[in-house]
Amino acid sequence: MPNTSLTIRCATMGLLLTACTPIGPGETNPSTTVDNRPAREGGTLRVALSAEPDRLDPTVARTLVGRTVFNAICEKLYDVDSKLTIVPQLASALPEFSADGLTITIKLRAGVKFADGTPMDATAVKTSLDRHRTLPGSARTSELTSVDSVQVVDSATIAIKMKTPFAPLTAVLADRAGMVMSPAALTAQGENFGTSPVCVGPFKFGSRIAQDRIEVVKDPQYYDASKVHLAGVTYKIIADANTRFNNLRSGDVDVLDGVAATDVDALKSTSGLSLIASDSLGYQGITINLGNVDGVGKAPKPLSAPYASPLATDKRVRQAFELSLNREAINQVVFRGQFTPACGPISAASPFSSDAAQACPKHDPNAAKALLAQAGLSLPVKVSVVIGNTPDARRLGEAIQAQAKEGGFELELQPVEFAASLTQTDAGRYQTFQIGWSGRVDPDGNIANFVRTNGSQNISGYSNLAVDALLDEARRTPDTAKRRDLYGQVITKLHDDVPLIYLYRQKNLTGASSKVVGVQVYGDGLLRFATAGFAA
Repeated sequence: MPNTSLTIRCATMGLLLTACTPIGPGETNPSTTVDNRPAREGGTLRVALSAEPDRLDPTVARTLVGRTVFNAICEKLYDVDSKLTIVPQLASALPEFSADGLTITIKLRAGVKFADGTPMDATAVKTSLDRHRTLPGSARTSELTSVDSVQVVDSATIAIKMKTPFAPLTAVLADRAGMVMSPAALTAQGENFGTSPVCVGPFKFGSRIAQDRIEVVKDPQYYDASKVHLAGVTYKIIADANTRFNNLRSGDVDVLDGVAATDVDALKSTSGLSLIASDSLGYQGITINLGNVDGVGKAPKPLSAPYASPLATDKRVRQAFELSLNREAINQVVFRGQFTPACGPISAASPFSSDAAQACPKHDPNAAKALLAQAGLSLPVKVSVVIGNTPDARRLGEAIQAQAKEGGFELELQPVEFAASLTQTDAGRYQTFQIGWSGRVDPDGNIANFVRTNGSQNISGYSNLAVDALLDEARRTPDTAKRRDLYGQVITKLHDDVPLIYLYRQKNLTGASSKVVGVQVYGDGLLRFATAGFAA
């Protein structure tokens, strides 16, 4: 392991804020531990979020912290349980697939009302799905690209007609594409829906002060309102990990989203605090701009200054960049050995995993320099990387910067506020971007949007028709073994093309006051408060 001491001197961080909000490490109580203490009625739960959510519009939203807020106010057709099994939520049962896979019938819960009092029925579901599919700028489009139309069968039944069979559909409808919005609110608010969203949930939107807080209040019209104990939840935006922890320790907040590695031991030894953990489905990595000139989802084009770089034009340079990074050293030094180095988007625990899916290029800075020489480049090769603007994010950036230097690269770190970094990179104004993904139960949700040509989150501008074809075939087949093989082939091609570099898989860690009961965090990383409350 060449000169890892240089890396060790450069980083001792806890977590980094990204669109997936990676969370600090630690041995913890499992998230499924049952707290049988009764909850009293009332009270407002104060939650420290690790970043500012983007727009609270399910059609265009992208952030994990935004999904956490949605989890309180915008239910979906389906959800996952503590074992990550897909279960009905606004639907009354799992979908029925026709023999050819081209018609999916979904039955809905009866008597459900939106927060504005209007009925949640089949027409509302159709309105929301059509909006997710067709609204300009929708981040859901590529998730629903196989859908041909949505039909109202009766007030409690919809039929989704498919262009081609799509095995991941139920999993897709267990995320933002399955969130149902009030048609009355959509009509009244139009593009401004995200400023005052109206959905179905245990809570309803109250108010928002940018970069400060989001307040939600109990919705008395919620179909399970009798099980909701809290009067409301206030999400406080506290980007700095140390400040979040100090707020939890002082009692200024009751729940902390994103415990830093540097705070895990202190939290575990502090009376009155507990740690909730779950293994993440997601990953963290570095996305490389290959051809995003006109914005995400547009046809790739050659980059121009200042965003052009040798990384964009020669895959050998991208391969060299990956070879220069030591995933195990990042895990040990930056995350105190408690994360998992990862080289792909599929967890080893997934039924869709394979040897090909877990293959990993070895750390070899000398081989990296040799590839740069083959590419005819003089050293060092200068590259800029957009990172978060928190102290923790900078520490990780400095670790990557030090490792890349050993492989012949000179990295310029460009710290940018979280939400602003998404806008900037969506528009293609970057060379590389440290970004991640919180993960989905179906691997299509961890791959296709990011690497499929014109994918709704393909900020790289990557396009490989062979990869598209493999992903499309995996979407068409319900056979797990066949899909496993297809995803292995996809990941093999991604390692060759390197549109993004997968680095590690994190844990979801949440700190909570012992005064609080019923907080749940599953592998999807979402904080669930529907039945939470203060101990009686």
